[in-house]
Amino acid sequence: MDYAASVRYLLSLGRELAAPTQASASKFSLENITKLKGRLEERAGGAGRGTAAVHIAGTNGKGSTAAFLESILRRAGRRTGLYTSPHLERINERIRIAGEEISDEVFAETFTRLHQLTEEMLAGGELQAHPTYFESLTAMAFDAFARGGVEWAVFETGLGGRLDATNVVQPAVTVITRIDFDHENFLGHSLREIAGEKAGILKRGVPVVLAPQMAEAREVILGQARELECAVSETERMFRVEEENWEKGCVRARVVETATGRAYKIAPRLAGRFQLQNALNAVAAARLLEAGGAGITEEAIEAGIAGAGWAGRLEQLQAGPDVFLDGAHNPGAARELAAFWEQNYAGRRLWLVYGALRDKAVDEIAGVLFPRAAEVILTEPSTPRALSARLLAEMAGHHAERCAVVAEPEEAVERALAAAGPGDAIFITGSLYLVGQVRKYWKSRVGTAVR
Repeated sequence: MDYAASVRYLLSLGRELAAPTQASASKFSLENITKLKGRLEERAGGAGRGTAAVHIAGTNGKGSTAAFLESILRRAGRRTGLYTSPHLERINERIRIAGEEISDEVFAETFTRLHQLTEEMLAGGELQAHPTYFESLTAMAFDAFARGGVEWAVFETGLGGRLDATNVVQPAVTVITRIDFDHENFLGHSLREIAGEKAGILKRGVPVVLAPQMAEAREVILGQARELECAVSETERMFRVEEENWEKGCVRARVVETATGRAYKIAPRLAGRFQLQNALNAVAAARLLEAGGAGITEEAIEAGIAGAGWAGRLEQLQAGPDVFLDGAHNPGAARELAAFWEQNYAGRRLWLVYGALRDKAVDEIAGVLFPRAAEVILTEPSTPRALSARLLAEMAGHHAERCAVVAEPEEAVERALAAAGPGDAIFITGSLYLVGQVRKYWKSRVGTAVR
């Protein structure tokens, strides 16, 4: 198949959340992806079996943590693979080798191999059912990394952890980022249930990096780690921050490793104080890999953090007025965005363009964000899962001092730009589908790529 046909076929498999989760455990398991991975490795002549991996789960920060760690490994001279989700504009974003999205040609070749193998295995009764959209993309990542000569692969879970298709990797290190409420219909309605799903990526004897957690989540993860004899490195105990300042919305810190006294200059180009924690997650993982002989220097750590990019997360598109994209799609992320406003935009007028999906805690998110904005412009991203802008206004508009409904995201952005003054700031946030749609529109609007 060519690239366009490959993408169409993948999309025909259904929406992303048709992935294995707690709620569908009776129907799904890791059996399909385990078999696919094994057969793909056989057809690649065993390539990929020697690829080392890091596996990352959590509610917020796992994508940024993955990007930081991949950048560190690349700066250390390793050939890297990075598998993340969701994508913003192009599906290729999910599978990267040596810092670059795989090409359309490689994507099509990889999908064609997977499709042919899937048909053979279905005909032979080796698979229970056709792989899901997410299982198929995960299998493609395994195959692309194997054939692309990847030495170190960083995998971000798609949803949960225990039954996520990525959970067939055998990692050298696992990482659990901050856990909060999200996808409750799939992962459970308590922090203990959600943490149990995330902790499902822990493997016996494999060290785990743990970001600061609320008490219930921490208890669950530490209990699972004890049962599996996993050494736990908690970042808040592993490091102390001795100096901290700001540069254009980005945190700058001197961080000391408590056990060794080794100091690091942490200077991400990703905005928001929360990126300091995501960077520390990556530094902690890198230190564990270094202890295992990965050859990661202090210079590689600092340069990797400074050079990492992660689109759509407090990504600034222009100044005067400042325009930001941020995929704050759950209450925890909304609180981080509100903290960014307080730290960097206190006393300035804020304009908010907001759109959400139907399964999100919109009233709670709106309660955090909407009262801080001069005007909230409600819109809806182009996806069947979107909550209509008018229904969103009925559900959450009461939180806003002033509220407008503009269904088309592009028109909503233009309204905000027309109303905002040079000293104001515009934030386009909520669904990552909205962020991706506006990011694509912005490129056509300004006639150049967003970086």
